[in-house]
Formats: sequence, structure tokens, C-alpha cells
Amino acid sequence: MKKIILSTLAFAACALQAQNMVEITMKDGSVQTYQTSSLEHIKFSEGNSFTIIDDEGNVMLFEGTASKIKFKKNHAIDGTNVHTIAHTIGLGWNLGNSLDAHNYGNASETAWGNPASTQATFDGVKKAGFSAVRIPVTWLGHIGPAPEYKIDDDYMNYVAKVAGYAKNAGLKAIINIHHDGANSQYWLDVLQSSKDENKNKQVKAQLAAMWKQIATKFKREGDWLIFEGMNEIHDGGWGWGQNLTDGGAQYRVMNEWLQTFVDAVRSVGGENTYRYLGCPGYDTNVDHTINEIKVPNDIVENRLLVAVHFYDPYTYTLNNEQTEWGHTGVNKANWGDEENVTNIFGRLKSKFMDKGIPVYLGEFGNVHRDSDRAEAFRKYYVEYVCKAASDYDLPLFFWDNGGEGTGAEQSGLINHGTGAYINNGKEIIDAMVKGFYNEDPNYTLQSVYNSAPR
Repeated sequence: MKKIILSTLAFAACALQAQNMVEITMKDGSVQTYQTSSLEHIKFSEGNSFTIIDDEGNVMLFEGTASKIKFKKNHAIDGTNVHTIAHTIGLGWNLGNSLDAHNYGNASETAWGNPASTQATFDGVKKAGFSAVRIPVTWLGHIGPAPEYKIDDDYMNYVAKVAGYAKNAGLKAIINIHHDGANSQYWLDVLQSSKDENKNKQVKAQLAAMWKQIATKFKREGDWLIFEGMNEIHDGGWGWGQNLTDGGAQYRVMNEWLQTFVDAVRSVGGENTYRYLGCPGYDTNVDHTINEIKVPNDIVENRLLVAVHFYDPYTYTLNNEQTEWGHTGVNKANWGDEENVTNIFGRLKSKFMDKGIPVYLGEFGNVHRDSDRAEAFRKYYVEYVCKAASDYDLPLFFWDNGGEGTGAEQSGLINHGTGAYINNGKEIIDAMVKGFYNEDPNYTLQSVYNSAPR
């Protein structure tokens, strides 16, 4: 245990990175403060000189006699209820195909063609109107052998640096374990784990070890940072594989993994005791999530979020097999119009939000088209989905993979290295911001519907 005597100037310097504050009013009327990220673990004793001990054993010695000691917690997310959680997370953006990129089993931010992230990236995202970012992270190639499964320090520090850009920009952020479970090809293998309990035990041991390390790295960061356990876990069939015929084996494994994730993070303590945690359903598919997820047990209340993805209809939004959408569209899919959006969101509300469990759409999107008419339908789609999401208390994150072309998988809005708009990114983002944040009582889902392209 070390003893530190701090001046008022030193206290002020500490405030830059802290989440919480202890405010001490002295007998002479002066005010001194101590900033910390782990308010729940502070202990203090009073006297002519008094001390505050934080959760890492640091002792702050204050000279003088206190007349009042007040604790203040600075929250990035208003946890009052599902509505306030949803709207303080708000409209988000994915740093897609960047830290989640990998080649030959080695994760590298620039492996899939995007530039390295900078502070300007996140400043641009904030300026564009987003309130949160999702930073998918693939850890392949940076993990040591069993039983420690040590994450390479340089890579961990780099992830923390990128997350810090989001914090500096005033954004909430999500980090996760992303492509480590892709198609059951890598260590986070749900298919083999569902068939071999020894494999499942090994995966759970590794998952726990990695999340304990990640949680330790961010132990003193407040609730601006959310952890998401994993991403799109499936057996290679994208929700339509052996999971449909194995008697629920993969779903049971997935639920075990979610519990392992939550237990691992909570065990680290500090801010992780109360951190919001994202729990994705199988393949982040809405139907599988509603039908099969078992929300983990937790040591605290109201800090778990359910995560799903929404790309309906994917032949339109991702594959560009159609160029139009909605009740006025002609070249469109034979399913997935406006009624599908409200039906899906309504089912999520009935299953989760009405029971006090927040849900977020970790990914949604729509690719860039090469004609004005097709782009008009694209703008209509994102505005309608964002307005519906706002009405149903669903924070959502646009999937931006940095693609600057047109057609399938070309969903870039913001340059991942500079934060500048690409393509017609500003128009698309403005439509989303309007959809999620416009509070004019005359602006309704019906009014958006009535404005569909003709």
C-alpha cells in the first residue's frame, strides 16, 4: 500500500481521465476533490487528517478537517429504465473491417484495406451526429497458449488506444470478441463444442481468461464503455445449419458461453462490477435470440443488454439484388417491407424490453447504390428503420466497412482514417440522425412512411 499526498492542482490533473469524484468541503470552507474510476470501492476515515483508499490500495491523505464528504458518479448511460438506456446509447456507427480484420488467422487493422484509425476518425463520427461507436475486435494471432491465453500486450494496448479515441470524442463505445468465432473456424467453435464437452470446457476456459484480461485492462473506465461477449456465433450455416437439427445443443453452448463471459467480467471488479454487458443471441439472429437465448444470471441488476443484428431483407441491404424497398418500391424483395420492421421490433419489445431488458441492434445497414432513385430508397430505408428503432427504444449501429464503391458490401459512410465523409455519407447519416433524434410531434413513423419515394 502506498501513501500519496496530493495538492489541489494534482487533483485537477487527475480529473481528465476519471469517471467519479469525491468532493470534500473542509472546515475552513475550501473544497478539495479526488477523482477515481472506481467509486464503489472507496473507503475513507475522518479526523484532523483523513484518508481515502481506492480499490487498488492507493491512499490519498488529506490535511485538515472535513465538514462534508460527497460522492458523485458521472454516468455516460442513464440507467433509469429501458427508454433512457436506449436513448443515451443512441445512434451508433461500426468501425467495420478494421480491428476485426484478419488474414491467415492473424488480426490486423489494415488487413482488409482500411487505414489505421486516428483521433480524427472518431471526432468525425461524433461531428456527423452519432453518439456511440461499436469497435469490433478480432484477437486471432495475438493470444498465447493455454492455460493463460495471454493477450499480446502491444495488441491490447492498441485496442485501448483506439477505444480511447472514442472516449476523447465524447462517444460511448462497444468492444467485443468478433471473428474469433467466425463460422466455427477458429477457437470460438460452437459446432465442435456442442459435440464434445471437453472442447466446450477448453473454449470456456479461454473465453474466461480473455475477458478477465480485457476487463482488467479497462477496469477503471466507466460506463461509456460496453463489453459485448462475442459476435455472430454459428456453425457455418448462418443460423440455418446443424443448429436446426441438433436438439438445441448449440443454443445451450451459446448460453453457457454468455454466462462465462458475464461471470469473468464481473470477477475482475472495479468498474466492471456495474459495466453494461452485451449478450448476443445465436448468430445475432432475431428469431433465434427471441426463442433460444437465456439471459445470464448477474450479481447486479439491470446491466445486461441483449444484442441482435438487423439486415432485413438481406438480399436488398447487403447483396444489392434489389435496388428499392418499401410500399412504393418496384424492384424489391418479396418480403421485409415496413411491416416487417415494426413486427420484428415489436417482438423484441414484447420479449425483452417490456420485461426491463434493453436490446440493441449491434449492426444494421444498407449498401451504396449507383443511381439517384436507388439512393432515394436507401435514404428512406435508413430513416424508417432509425425512426422505428427510436420509437421502440432500440439503439442501433450502422455497419460501415469503409467500402467506397457501389453494390454488394459497399457500405462506407466515413473514412476510417480521417473521419471525413465518403460517398454520399453525409446524406445517409443525416437521414439516420433525423430518424432517431427528431422529437417534433408531427414527425412520426407514419409521416416517414408517407414520404417514401414514388
